[in-house]
Parts: sequence; C-alpha cells; structure tokens
Amino acid sequence: MIAVLRKFLLPLAATAILAGPAQAAPLKLALAAEVSTLDPHYLNIAPNVAFSSHLFDALVLVDHNGGLIPGLATSWRAVDATTWEIKLRPNVKFHDGSAFTADDVVFSLERPASLKNSPGPFASYTRQIASKQVVDPLTLRLKTTAPYGPLPLDLSTIFIVSKKAAQNATTEDFNSGRALVGTGPFKFASFRPGESIELTRNDAYWGGKPSWEKVTFRMISSDASRLAALLAGDVDAIENVPTADLAKLKSQPKFTLAQRTSWRTIFWHLDHSSSVARYVTDKAGKPLPQNPLRDVRVRRALSMAINRTALTERIMEGLAVPAANIVSPGILGFNPAQKPEAFDPEGARKLLAEAGYPNGFALTLHGPKNRYINDEKVVQAVAQFLSRVGIQAKVETLPLSVYFGRARSGEFSMALLGWGTLAGDFGLRTLVGTPNPETGWGSWNWGKYSNKAVDELVRSSLGSVDQAKRADFAQKAAAVALKDHAVIPLHHQSATWAMRKGLKYTARVDEFTFAHQFQPE
Repeated sequence: MIAVLRKFLLPLAATAILAGPAQAAPLKLALAAEVSTLDPHYLNIAPNVAFSSHLFDALVLVDHNGGLIPGLATSWRAVDATTWEIKLRPNVKFHDGSAFTADDVVFSLERPASLKNSPGPFASYTRQIASKQVVDPLTLRLKTTAPYGPLPLDLSTIFIVSKKAAQNATTEDFNSGRALVGTGPFKFASFRPGESIELTRNDAYWGGKPSWEKVTFRMISSDASRLAALLAGDVDAIENVPTADLAKLKSQPKFTLAQRTSWRTIFWHLDHSSSVARYVTDKAGKPLPQNPLRDVRVRRALSMAINRTALTERIMEGLAVPAANIVSPGILGFNPAQKPEAFDPEGARKLLAEAGYPNGFALTLHGPKNRYINDEKVVQAVAQFLSRVGIQAKVETLPLSVYFGRARSGEFSMALLGWGTLAGDFGLRTLVGTPNPETGWGSWNWGKYSNKAVDELVRSSLGSVDQAKRADFAQKAAAVALKDHAVIPLHHQSATWAMRKGLKYTARVDEFTFAHQFQPE
C-alpha cells in the first residue's frame, strides 16, 4: 500500500514543486517607450501613466474596453449638479503599512497644481474641483465650480499617493524611490533611467495578489531590438510589435498575439499663433513675412495632400485606419458620419495658389523617435506627400525626452502627436481648447489654436450629465475644430502585444501594458 501511495504521491509532489516556482517566476516585459519619471503627477504621457498604475491606484480604474470600474473608490454619485460623493475602499494599506484615508486623496488631488514647470501637467483634471470635504475617513465630497458630468473619468487619471511620504517630496524623490509609496499591486525595487525598472509583488494588494513575484521592465525603443529580445527569450512579452514582423510571429507556434484598434489618434499640430513661423521659409531658406499656417486654406491643402489610405496600408501595414475624428471609434464624441479628408493633390495646389503660395514654400516637419508605431516613417511619408504639391518638406525627429519639451513650448511649426482619451470633450479641451494655465485648458495645444465656438461647445459637453447630450455637444465641437483644420488627423493606430506561449493578455483599448494583467495559461 505504501508503495502504491508513493507511486501516486511522488508525481503529485513533483508537480506541486514545479507549479509553485512557475507562479512565482519573474516576468520580463519590453516597453516601446521610455518611462521618463516615476512621479505620477509630473508628466501626463502614456508610458508614465501606464507604469504608475503598477505602484499607485486611482479612485476610479478603467477596464480593457475603456469602462470605468471601482478602484480606491467603491462608488461615486452626483449628490446635486455640482457635488459628488465618493465612498472610499476600506482596509487598504500603503506599501509602508500605513492606512489609506480621505486625507491622502485630498493631498493627491491638490498636488498636480503645485508642481512647477511640468512639460505635461495633470492639472486640467483637477482644476474644476472647487472644494474638497472630508466627511469621514472613507467618505469625501467634491464640489465643482459648475455642473460637470465627467468628473469620475477625471478621477481615473489622478494617482493617489501617500500624504505622509509625499508631502514634502520632489519629483527627484519619486525617481529615487524615496517617495514611491502607493497602494498598487507592486512595490518599487530599482530604476535605471532609460534602461530598466524592477518591481516586487505587493502581497497585501487589495485587488488580489499578482501572479508575478518580480517584474522587470526593459525600455527598448528600437523595434528590431525589442523583437530580438522576445525571439531570444530575454523578455517574455513586448508591446508595439513591429508591423513588418507580425506575419512572422503569427506563423510561429512559440508566440501568441493580442491585438485591437486603440484609443490613439495620430495627428499634426500646426502653429496657429506665431506671426512668423520659425520652421516655415521660402525655398531659398529665407523666413516668410507671415505665417502661412494661419490661413485655413493652407491648412486644408496640407491635409488634402496626404494619402491616408496609402499611409495606413503601406507605412502602417494595416495596423491603423484612416482618421477623420480626433478620437477613435467607440469613444464618446466620435462621429462616424465624418469622413477622412479625400486625397486631392491637385485641389491642394489650387488652395495653395489661392492663399498666395503658387510655388509652395519650405516647411520642417517634427516628430518623435520610437514613440508611436512607425512614427519616423510616418513623418517621412507625409514629407513626401507634401513635396508633391510644391511644399519643400524637411524632416527632423527627436528623442522623446527632448521632443515633448520643445513641442510644448510652441517651437515647432508642424509637429506630430498621438493622443488617446476615453472622451472626446476631454481630448478637445486638452488639444484644441484655448490655452489657459489657470483652468488647465489647452495643456497639449502645441499650436495655440483658439476658437470661441469650439470652447463653448466643449464647455456645454463637459457640463452635461446627460450622456446623449454630452456626446452631441462633443461631436459638434469636433466638427467645428476639424472644419477649421485646428489639427490634421492621420490615423487611429492599432495596439499589438506579442508574448511567449504560456502567457495570455487581454488587449486594452488604452494600449497600456500592465504586468498584473498578464496571466499564465
């Protein structure tokens, strides 16, 4: 009998031994863009936001389809038109063991506005909050300056930090790890800027213990190097799979893919404010006496010169769809009746001639390196399209750490940006709303576009608690801005993850890569 039991129990024991380490094994992920700061309130760009979600939680979380779900808040409700009551999750602990309370929330909602010289501030998500009342340690009431329906979505963008750890902390204190005390699924271990970040599991996480005891993020902006790391087994999964290698990966049984159209629209910002544009000259390199980009006919000509079908099919290799909207399909405010600008080079030449530029002019296009799918190739392709209508286009692409700072200062005349949002009025407020540091409007309006009609429609959208009316206002605002060619949409890009067999990941509309959502099969 003992021999028989031994015959069955030994294999079971061996299986248990193997299963334990498999669950506790480290996870190695390759990111396509650099995480430039660990301060969750300093720079509002997707790589930083996605990474912050590992160390910190927001009051409201977002599921893979873009729906709002409870986070550190278990519920939220509008008490009246300008008052929201937030119920906080009980028994949540920060990484240092201290209790999470409403005081931490108040501090976290106030901190973004206190940060100076942020190249991409979060303040636009908190400026509409006029006052905060702590009813009890787990109840908070937020008063807004005016009726404001989308406050819960705003709250999904602000990470909650420990007041005790962060009260006097600088951004450098976060980057060094000294102030990195959150409630998230992982704890900080190390940060090598531009190279890697290591995290360890938070076994006391309120949302359930992650599958991975340790996670290493490697920042590999080069498409070829990122793919090579996956193929060599140096990493378990990668994001932003190179378009040229999708077919190859699909044919290999050692790997699996997760894919969907994302929330990100790729478009051009144009300089609407400068009387003389720095990067627009005649073809001899002499500055023009006035900025041609301020003429709507010129802006429309630039848009008409771009062959979006060729761009998405050839440059993006099918990992994008031509864009006519500022937001992607399925996002509040998306208007399916709006059609992409027709490719019409002859019409573009006629408009340029009408505007006083029959021979065109010279223009430098600026874009980032390795931030969006095939971004450098996209900039190069658009330069070629423009050259065919008489615009002598040059290209300058820059590392992300340099590009965003210079673009936000308004230095560039035509600059590429990719933006993802879960609501059209949010995107419009941020991207084409008249810039106002006090309200946070236009915080990513690089071209300083301003249109009172757009602003008023966006205000009406944001002030509506009726979702249908809100969507209608957002569509109308977008229609006015796009008719004015405030920006030039190119395409909505797809998001793709590749991973070794044995892992699974549910593709997210926001393109975020979350270690705690990778699961062993």
